[in-house]
Amino acid sequence: MTVKNTLQAMVLAAALTAPSTLMAQKVKAPAGGKQISKELIGIFFEDISYSADGGLYAELVENGSFEYNPTERDGWAPGTGWKQVRPGHSLGMMQVRMDNPIHPNNPTYMRLHTERVKEYYDYAGWKGFGLENGGFDGIAVKAGAKYDFSVFFRNFGEGKQVRVVLGVPQGWGKDPKVLAEATLDVNGEAWKKYEAVLTASEDCANAILQMLVLNQGDLDVDMVSLMPEDTYKGHGLRKDLAEALEGLQPKFMRFPGGCVVHGGGDGFWDTYRWKTTIGPKEQRRGIKNTWGYHQSMGLGYYEYFQFCEDLGMEPLPILPCGVSCQGTNGGWGMKNQAQDVVPMSEMDEWVDEALDLIEWANGDVNTKWGKKRAEQGHPKPFNLKYLGIGNEERISPEFEERFKYMYKKVMEKYPDIVIVGTAGPGSHKGNPDFDNGWRIAEETGLPILDEHYYEPRDYFLNNQDNYDKYPRGRKTKVYLGEYAAKDKKMADALYEALYLLGVERNGDVVAMTSYAPLFAKKNHMSWNPDLIYFDNTSVVLTCSYYVQQMFGTTPGDYYYGDVATFEGGDKFQGTSTVLNTEKGELYIKLVNAAEDAKTATIDLSRFKGIPAKAQLTTISAPSLDTENNFDAQPVAPSDKEIKVSKKMTFTAEPRSANVIRLKLK
Repeated sequence: MTVKNTLQAMVLAAALTAPSTLMAQKVKAPAGGKQISKELIGIFFEDISYSADGGLYAELVENGSFEYNPTERDGWAPGTGWKQVRPGHSLGMMQVRMDNPIHPNNPTYMRLHTERVKEYYDYAGWKGFGLENGGFDGIAVKAGAKYDFSVFFRNFGEGKQVRVVLGVPQGWGKDPKVLAEATLDVNGEAWKKYEAVLTASEDCANAILQMLVLNQGDLDVDMVSLMPEDTYKGHGLRKDLAEALEGLQPKFMRFPGGCVVHGGGDGFWDTYRWKTTIGPKEQRRGIKNTWGYHQSMGLGYYEYFQFCEDLGMEPLPILPCGVSCQGTNGGWGMKNQAQDVVPMSEMDEWVDEALDLIEWANGDVNTKWGKKRAEQGHPKPFNLKYLGIGNEERISPEFEERFKYMYKKVMEKYPDIVIVGTAGPGSHKGNPDFDNGWRIAEETGLPILDEHYYEPRDYFLNNQDNYDKYPRGRKTKVYLGEYAAKDKKMADALYEALYLLGVERNGDVVAMTSYAPLFAKKNHMSWNPDLIYFDNTSVVLTCSYYVQQMFGTTPGDYYYGDVATFEGGDKFQGTSTVLNTEKGELYIKLVNAAEDAKTATIDLSRFKGIPAKAQLTTISAPSLDTENNFDAQPVAPSDKEIKVSKKMTFTAEPRSANVIRLKLK
């Protein structure tokens, strides 16, 4: 093993198994256990099914930068999401412009030419000419809540007043009911940001936002924003969705994809480039999303890293490596899946993306990219440990050449960064991509390899021993980065739970896992199933969510395989016992996917300080076909206190996942 790989292995081992340096071990692990990863449960965020704009990113205005266009979706244009309004028979014209924009990354804006702001007779109603936005399926506001409105204007001629109204539509020909309003005085012939705070007077699920120019003349408009003040830790993320992720207690977050990483199949022009997602929002470059809509990049790399810090997660950014996704534009159905590749003569540009990202995340304020991070509001480094190169590309000779080149260059400058590679799509033994991915990992000494697979629920039931079969002592650890049973019923969740017991049992081989996809918005779903469903006012936590939560909230650094055993058990039952030496807690997990109750024997004799009572958390359902949806969420964990003894029995309810949490004395 080279010095570089030795250092990587030391960093990885410390990250995955060692207790926090801030807190000494509370208990000593007794004999009979094995060290496992403490980062087994994380999350994978991809902007799919409107997960970012209209979802986790709390912005309420759709297409506020007027950058929608037909390359993203047929029929789209800069005015998509907007409509012209002229109350009081006011007259005017809106015009799409691209000359002298705020910033080259944000080239499109709207010019409002106002000719008349009231009728010739005394009109008692509203007046003005302007624009109306209905948000992402409506703008949801709450009574008493404050919303920060901002916009960039460029005025021509005499100063103008612009009335900003948050209102409830009342039907054709009627003025909206006012929920909040403000009037802005606009002056100057240069782009300038204007702001106001709007306080909603009542709840409304389908509010609209209007901007009405009250004077004749021309006015340029761009970057219209309406952001709730009450966001997660004040950092611009929708609070209820962020709190749902907080409830999983994830140890890391992989982002920004997924297939989003390497472009939408139209060429490398729309590949995700992290450098254009940081800095002021008006200077970021929105691009076509792989899943057929627009990414504003309001949720960019700075926000991703900040969110990781807020939740105590390790950031795991994934960068492209000069190879396109072979599955775009119908590629998955092609016999010979095509890949566009960057010429090797241009690969240093993509290498620099990685090197500069590490400097941006970890460099001090005197470095070029560390200074940019500090200027955005974070002078302290983010302490990036992990970096992914590539996302489930077909492991072609072209991919191998570019991956190895990029990996070598990154390791030469940053040997302590733990690189995550890819085993391609359909990561099962015998798949050429999977086999070549592992060959490359072994040739390079790669620390972690990312496996992906989506399978019917029976796969997870019948392959609980999958990682039992992996070679021991191999340098490369497994990251199960994308997986899910192909439905969202209780049966799928329980079979995933049984599979996770096997993953935990092999926590010396598997370093990390993340269910995928994470989010999906109602009526905008590009994939099914997903872990969390939502609309503008509600969140649906699936059965699988609660399984992920059960494992995410009970991480251990030592595994014991002979503590709990089901009597007469079969593949529908499974157990796992893990010890968290830092917290001084023991977790006994028992899953029963059968239609009748099953009893397990538990022997805690080896552990010291067993308490008299423990907390039992149970996830159960009346049927294996039960699922949580927008109409009802019948599945949720229940907690109760139970008595504990050194030797005891436990009866698991039918169709249930259980964890006994013991706080050792």
